[in-house]
Amino acid sequence: MDMYMMPNPSMPGVPPGLEYLTQVDQLLIKQRVELIEALAGFESNNKYEIRNSLGQNVFFAVEENDCLSRQCCGPLRSFTIRVLDNFGHEVITITRPLKCTSCLFPCCLQEMEVQSPPGNTVGYVLQQWHPIFPKFIIENERREQVLKLHGPFCGWSCLPDVDFEILTMDEINKIGKISKQWTGLLREVFTDTDNFGIQFPMDLDVRMKAVMIGACFLIDFMFFENNQ
Repeated sequence: MDMYMMPNPSMPGVPPGLEYLTQVDQLLIKQRVELIEALAGFESNNKYEIRNSLGQNVFFAVEENDCLSRQCCGPLRSFTIRVLDNFGHEVITITRPLKCTSCLFPCCLQEMEVQSPPGNTVGYVLQQWHPIFPKFIIENERREQVLKLHGPFCGWSCLPDVDFEILTMDEINKIGKISKQWTGLLREVFTDTDNFGIQFPMDLDVRMKAVMIGACFLIDFMFFENNQ
């Protein structure tokens, strides 16, 4: 694996470990194929490689959960995802409580908290109720609404890639997107491994970039994490 191993000097106002995010406007999140899951249908903890546009691995993310939750609750399960840099330091912690995902019930909507470094909240992802379209609000650490995230009809598209648009609060300007990318017929049918691309402005606050990584994981579990 090609890994980005250059240490990043600390920067004022930037959470330690997120300095590299100031240099990028896109990321690729690639879920690892788990052999036991592909062959036996046994749900395992998800693992992801987070890469830059050159294909270099810049972060590694792993889900922490128990076997009972994975097998009984499936994609509804609560989890903690720990994002590590290539030196093994935890730089982002993402927490999702157990919630309902039915579009028929506006209570118990999905939410996620993102911390960087661990213990220091930098933002939240909150689902907005809508009977047809997936919609989310991005909040900063002070619970102020800063961005919106809108997806296609029921999180589905007839195109190979499925785009969730990152919008300003007035919904006038599109500033980026989270895209679920086609991984090939065999992977789509026999596993729940997915590839995602995230695009955002270069000058977007690194805290919000970290929250977008968390939003990508939430989208994966809500719409693309299928128990075969």
